[in-house]
Formats: sequence, structure tokens, C-alpha cells
Amino acid sequence: MKLYGFFRSSAAFRVRIALNLKGLAPEQEFIHLRKNAQSSPDYLQLNPQGLVPALIDNGAILTQSLAIIEYLDETHPQPPLLPRDALGRARVRSIAQAITCDIHPIDNLRVLQFLSKPMGHDAKDIETWFNHWIKIGFEGIEQTLASDGKAGKFCHGDAPGLADICLVPQVFNAKRYPSFDLKPYPVIMRIFDACMAVPAFDAAVPEKQPDAE
Repeated sequence: MKLYGFFRSSAAFRVRIALNLKGLAPEQEFIHLRKNAQSSPDYLQLNPQGLVPALIDNGAILTQSLAIIEYLDETHPQPPLLPRDALGRARVRSIAQAITCDIHPIDNLRVLQFLSKPMGHDAKDIETWFNHWIKIGFEGIEQTLASDGKAGKFCHGDAPGLADICLVPQVFNAKRYPSFDLKPYPVIMRIFDACMAVPAFDAAVPEKQPDAE
């Protein structure tokens, strides 16, 4: 098993958490996104989308963080990352996708770089954009977690799972700009703190990766 990632990538961060929870320690290769290593011919042959992460397992190439995480959950079922019941799985996937589909894709590095060049927006504009989309996303997620009665210590019950794996990297992103106020999201932050007390989450944080700068 081999993982291609970048220490600052939220998507790679998610997969690192999942691997740690499963007790898996793949070989790692680092794709430096700021140096455009994802556009090298060798990497594009591996992943034509030019994104991280990518995971090779027994010769099979997997891409997209949620697909990789669900593959890991199916092939290494303990501990489970999704509930046993269909409604529970739908709820967890809904929270995960609120982050991975609605917040992260429009706040990631390539979008921010495009806003800067060629679109010509300055750093303040980009900060406003970045924080705006997190705020909208977190407002909905906070309300769900606070009101539907399904959250426990973690997003769904008292064991960490897919929703938590997605939430933690997004909170790290929210902390990137000190101007973003996390106080309106007490449930999100309570769950974040519970996750960070779990060694699998703590070991996956960007600053603890071998390629951290």
C-alpha cells in the first residue's frame, strides 16, 4: 500500500486519519502542490485529475478521498467508519459531503490561486471568499449536529467515523485566517476537541507529516 499526498492537503489529511484509525501504515510519497508536482507526467499517469491523495493497494489505483476512505472501510472493517443502519450511513455521508462537496472544493488551493492569478483578486478578497464559504457550511453543520439528536461525543454517536474524518481538516482550514470566528460553532468545536484527543487524528495533522514545511 502506498499513499501519495501533501501535508497541507485537506483531502490527504482525511485519508491519513482513516489509515491511522484502521492501524494501516502505507509507504508515502509526497506531491508538493505549491511546486506543481501534481502536474508532472509521472503523477498524471497515476492520477489524470492531478489531485491528491491517491492510494495504491495491491496494484489498484484509487483516487478521491471519500472513495478511498470507504474502500478502506470495506476492506478493513474494524473499526467501522460508517454506522450499520442505512439512515445512519446517510446522515454521516450527508455531513461528510457538506464539507467535501460544498465547502472544500471552492476553498482549496487551486481555486484560491485562480482567484489571485489570473482573476486579479488581492489577499483580502481571497480571505473574504475563503471565510464566507466556511461560515455558510459550518452554520448548517452546526445546526444539524446540535438539533437532530444523533451526535454524541463525535458527529454520530460515541465513536469517530467518516463525518469526523472530514470535519477535523475543515476546522484546521477555518483556523487558517484569525479573522474567522469559531465561537458560533460550539458543537463543532466540542467534537473537534474530542477528535484531537484520539491519537489517530493527532498523528495525521499537517505539521506532524514528514513533508511539513
